This record gives sequence, C-alpha cells and structure tokens, in this order.
Amino acid sequence: MTKTQPIKIAILAMGGEGGGVLADWIVDLGEHNGYFAQTTSVPGVAQRTGATIYYVELFPHEANESRPPILALMPLPGDVDVVLASELMEAGRAVQRGLVSADRTTLVASTHRVFSIAEKTAMGDGRVDSEALVKHASQAAKRFVRFDMAQAAQDTGSVISAVLFGALAGTGVLPFSRKQFEETIERGGVGVKPSLRAFDLAYGRANDAGAETSDYAAKMQPAGPTAAAAPRDPEVAKLVERVRAELPETAQPFALEGVRRLIDYQDPAYAGFYLDRLASLRRAIPDADDTLLRETARYLALWMSYEDVIRVADLKTRGTRFERVRGEVNANAEQLLAINEFMHPRLEEICETLPAGLGRWLAQPHWVNRFVSGHTQAGRVVQTSSLRGYLMLYVIARLRGMRRRTLRYELENARIEAWLAQIVASAKINPALATEVAQCQRMVKGYSDTHARGLKNYETVMTAVVKAGAKLAPATLRDLRDAALADEHGHKLRAALARHALA
Repeated sequence: MTKTQPIKIAILAMGGEGGGVLADWIVDLGEHNGYFAQTTSVPGVAQRTGATIYYVELFPHEANESRPPILALMPLPGDVDVVLASELMEAGRAVQRGLVSADRTTLVASTHRVFSIAEKTAMGDGRVDSEALVKHASQAAKRFVRFDMAQAAQDTGSVISAVLFGALAGTGVLPFSRKQFEETIERGGVGVKPSLRAFDLAYGRANDAGAETSDYAAKMQPAGPTAAAAPRDPEVAKLVERVRAELPETAQPFALEGVRRLIDYQDPAYAGFYLDRLASLRRAIPDADDTLLRETARYLALWMSYEDVIRVADLKTRGTRFERVRGEVNANAEQLLAINEFMHPRLEEICETLPAGLGRWLAQPHWVNRFVSGHTQAGRVVQTSSLRGYLMLYVIARLRGMRRRTLRYELENARIEAWLAQIVASAKINPALATEVAQCQRMVKGYSDTHARGLKNYETVMTAVVKAGAKLAPATLRDLRDAALADEHGHKLRAALARHALA
C-alpha cells in the first residue's frame, strides 16, 4: 500500500513582503480543513543578499489516525511540491538550490526584480538577465506560473503575500477550494479587504493561460514611433534642433537624452557645452562612423554628469525620492516616514566641492587639513525626513550654481578632454579602437571610494593604450576593460595586462 506523503511547500521572500504571514495563512488553511501543519523558517541576510526561506508541510488527518506524523523542518532538493517566490531572482535561487524539479514542482513567482547587492555594486552592468532566469525556471519546473505580483499588490493596495496566496489558490495544486482560501484571509482579521482584492486578481491571473508567458517579452518590445513634444523653453528647443542638425540619426536618441540629463544636472548652457564637444569631435574626425558618435554621445553625457557631493545631495532631497521610498515601504499618507541616509564624504570630496584654489590649498598637508581629515574618518547618518537634515543637504544641493568653479569640475574637465583627445588619436589608427576607448568611460562612475577605485582602473587602462599605440587591437582593449569592470580592486585587470604583455 502506498503511504500518504505530506504536501511540501517552500516560500522564498524578502523582509517586509509578508512571507511569514503567507506561511501562517497556509498553516491556518491546512489546520482548519483537516490537515496537520508545520512551519519553520531560516532567516536570510538583510537587503537582498539573501531571503528568508519558510517551509510548510501539510499532512491529512485521515491518513494516520493513530499518531501525529513526523514532519520535516527544511526542504530537500527534488522533494518539494510547491515553491512560492516573491521575486524573480528568488525563483532562480530556488532552482539553483534544487528545490524545483521538472517532474513534481509547481513554481509560482513574481517577475519583477529587486536587484541584489552584487548587482548594484558591480563596476559594470551586473544585472542578471531576467529572460535567462525565466527560461531556466521554465525548464526546471513542472509548471511555472508567473506575472508581476508587485504591480498587482500595488494596484490592489495590498502586499505581495496576498497575491502569492491567490496565485497558489489559482494553480489548483492544493486540495482546498477558493472559498477555503478566502476564509483563511478573513480569519486573519487584518487588511482583509485589500488582501481579498489582491487574492482575486492573482487567482484570475494564475488561471489565465497568459500567465504562463513572460511579462518581459511584452515589456521589452520596442515602442512604436511617437512624435516628440516640442520643448516649450526656447533655449532647450535650440539644443534639440542642434542635435537633429549636427548628429546622425542613430546618435540622436543618445544625444537628446544627454541634453536632458545635463540640463537636469546643471543647466542648458552646460548641455550646450556637451554639444560643442560632440561638434568638435566631428570636426576632428570628419569620417567618424555612426557607432563611434553614438557611443561617444552616450558616455560623454555620463561623464559630464559625474556624481559629486552636490549631485548626491540634490538626488537625496528630491520629492521623487521621498515618494519612491514611501511606495517601497507601502506607507500610506497618514503614516510618518523617517529616512536615514548614511553619508561618508572623504576629505577629498570636501576639497573638490570648494572653489579650485581653495580646494587645492585645503588638500595640502597643514593643520587645517589634519583638522578636517580628523572629522571625516567616520560616516554619519543624516535624517532627510527631519528639517535639520533636509536643510543641510538642500543647501549643499543649491551649490550647483558654483559647480563649474570647483576643484572637482577642474579635475573632471581635464580628464574628459584627455579622453576625447585619445578617442581622436585612436580613430586615426583604427576607428574600432576609438569606439573601444569611448566605452572605457564605463569604468569611471559612482561616488567617493567607488569613484576612486574605478578611476584608478581607468587610468591604468589608458596608460596601456598609450603605451601600446598602433599595436593595440580593439579586442585586447575590450578584454582589459571587461577585466577592470569585473573586479573593482584591479586583480583581474593586472592579470589581463600581464596576459597581453602590457604590464
């Protein structure tokens, strides 16, 4: 006689997403409908370096009347019936751990992404390919139900745990009716109406055949051509006309975005300086191909909008940031929200925010330098939701008007001019090499220590470019750049330089 096996459910969720509530609902669902239930949890590390795994086993009473069953405390690879993942990366982790099997497991996951610490801190584009995650999960699971559950939760004013519960009910994989699921939510007594709305929406999506197709395919389809609205500001309109008149069509979208970014960063005059630089490059390289112009337009805009103390303060005091944080923590209008920003400006950042002459003086070794340095060894927390903290950063952000007189501007301007000159010099040797040089700007990014490490790698690579001269192949430079972006400490870059005999 075949022995009855428990129903085994693993839940992977991040903090604040209600994973514990979801596990409790499943336990309550089982216990009120003739099942033994047991739940355990293993906490993960905070802030997206790991998620909490909740594990639930359900066993029917009638299968063993003599004594309670012995249920497991943790899921085992290849021995899980249902996996619920609150985010696409967590679904990928479940597959990687072997919790999802093609002959048994129903995988229910949200397709939205909350980027991991490793993805955010990568020197290059460290994002995991979402389509690849979807493909592997589809192959690994017996059935894969997926849609943007974060959006569903937002649309219904609920949380993602209620959406996952509704999607679980919609799969029909558990031996309980929709009414029994809904009664479980009602017994909870907290947030019942929004939870039921979220449950209803997810139940329909899980039953919809369209839930089995990737949301990403639709999202990544290029939008049809739309007529761009003419700028109302005459100064901005002139900049737009310059882009359309002076640059090839393939480079125009990047240049227009560059203009928009630099107006937001500084002012229209600064965006005009950006176009002057592109025009100067075209004069220096009259036969430059569209690829080189497009990549230079892209990375020049990024470099000219470098992250200084003024920019950081500006971004942290914008209304859109407060709205985004409030949305992320699901705070309603009546709730008070405290936002603590960790700031650690080094002595270098302070010097570079000052007028160039004063900044160079402060950077020299003397008692004022030592005094300021002594007060910048440790970071500090600034509560931007308080009047004092907000005003402090607001005043720093208003220094934007003097940015072009600061030491940081002087330093970055010199680096940009040297980079553009190297692009021109490389184009005379090999146009493909010039494009690779343009893309080397990717190494220079971020703020404080991150910027310093990236700049060091960039300067190392540029030294190798000058040293190799006409002998340097575009593929070699690409390899050096990729090595620098793969390791912020420069170990892989040094190995690549030695491999190409450029050390």
